[in-house]
Amino acid sequence: MRFLITGGAGFLGSALSNRLAQAGHEVRVIDDLSTGDTARLIPEVLFTRGDVTDIPKLWTLLQDIDCVYHLAARVSVPQSILYPREYNAVNVGGTVSVMEAMRDAGVKRVVFTSSGAVYGHQARQPVHEDLPPNPDSPYAVSKLAAEYYVRTIGTLWGIETVSLRVFNAYGPGQSIPASHAPVIPRFLKQALGGGSLVIFGDGRQTRDFVYIDDVTDALVAAATAAGVDRLVINVGSGRETSINELAATIGRVIGRSIEPLYMTGESPGVAQLCADLSLAREKLGYRPKVSLEEGLRLTLERDPQFSQRARSRSPSP
Repeated sequence: MRFLITGGAGFLGSALSNRLAQAGHEVRVIDDLSTGDTARLIPEVLFTRGDVTDIPKLWTLLQDIDCVYHLAARVSVPQSILYPREYNAVNVGGTVSVMEAMRDAGVKRVVFTSSGAVYGHQARQPVHEDLPPNPDSPYAVSKLAAEYYVRTIGTLWGIETVSLRVFNAYGPGQSIPASHAPVIPRFLKQALGGGSLVIFGDGRQTRDFVYIDDVTDALVAAATAAGVDRLVINVGSGRETSINELAATIGRVIGRSIEPLYMTGESPGVAQLCADLSLAREKLGYRPKVSLEEGLRLTLERDPQFSQRARSRSPSP
């Protein structure tokens, strides 16, 4: 098959691009490199630098494409609070541009990566797709709006659509920005540096941490799955993990006791979040394989930013 992957040089996009290219598919990537890095991509991936609002460039790349994976997005919740207009322009406007270019090029299937953040605060866990969304940040609003655009105009234009609500993905290659870094790479960096793990709030808030290979499995399945048109489907581990439990697990993985440092002043986000995977199992045959502890070990082994530090901390024989 021939695929176009927007945001294909990012953390998740590069894992998907490489997986498909290694399987013998033709993979074209467009990425503006605002957070992506071409060093993540294997040579078989055909890379173009560009913006998802550039419809003429998209149209050119979409010729003879069988399926689009639309992953390009701004993804920082705190930044979205500061710059909601930018998040709306890229996450919503960029999605509409991709759909318009697909219509004009005659491409008939798109897999859109949404986010578990659209659920926001929910009284029941795990969350399933029939629950009313309750977004609590401009980022989450932009992802939900993009979901609606994909489904609505896809129906009007005869494009098959499926939106995957990805929960807290982690694994090798995840960047650590100077501010508001994702919790797992931030904790690993702090732990390997010999410091405390900084926890905002009391650490009892929970998340659904899912290893990148499991997310990629779901994305690959969604390209050819039957009976998924217009659906939104959760992709997570199906396991609820508190931040305190995450900190303890990292301590076990690196082999030392780590003292958490609890901080106030920054919101820890929603109190609970865990994915119900019933629909993913039914429609995608999705069954996550990697436990949190195994995923953390694989991240330490496979990610150069951690593996060298981890080896340096290991006792000499």
